[in-house]
Amino acid sequence: MSDDSRNDTDSGTNGASGARDAGWVLRPTLSVQPEQPYAFIRGSVRMDNFAVIADRLGELIGWLSAQGAEFAGAPFFRFNTVDMAGESDVEAGVPVVVAPPATEGDIQTGALPAGHYATVRHTGHPDQLFAVITALRAWADEEGLTWDMTPLEGGAERWGCRLESYLTDPAVEPDMDKWEIELSFRLADTG
Repeated sequence: MSDDSRNDTDSGTNGASGARDAGWVLRPTLSVQPEQPYAFIRGSVRMDNFAVIADRLGELIGWLSAQGAEFAGAPFFRFNTVDMAGESDVEAGVPVVVAPPATEGDIQTGALPAGHYATVRHTGHPDQLFAVITALRAWADEEGLTWDMTPLEGGAERWGCRLESYLTDPAVEPDMDKWEIELSFRLADTG
């Protein structure tokens, strides 16, 4: 997602455009994003075993670097389905300027869909994201916005595009409490 769509959660008082929760204010932004080429590795994972897919990011970044690919942003996880009690379909991905013409093994290429996105930036441990996501969804409800999401049986959800981008390089900042993470959720096409 582009830099102009980023915002943050920070401590402070509730403003007209923010939702307050747990001592911070959520200030999402709305933006129109173009289609974005990316490379990814897809997996089916339980949330309590997320490392199965998260640990593949290094492999993907290494392969893209060996191909001479030019990165177009931060690595991310794309949640195609979310099932907090079962298996979720998740991609470990990296946006690229141009997708490599050939792939190998589990590595695939595609394009993140263009559209309207609600985006928020969080600074803190990834374990805190559930509260941020809950507040983002509540904010969207208050604003009358509809997600590009379809409910599935058993409480699971299928998303058109739901991204969790890691803006902090863990090799530079190993303290997860200082990581910057951007959430970008695609909104339903309003025609």
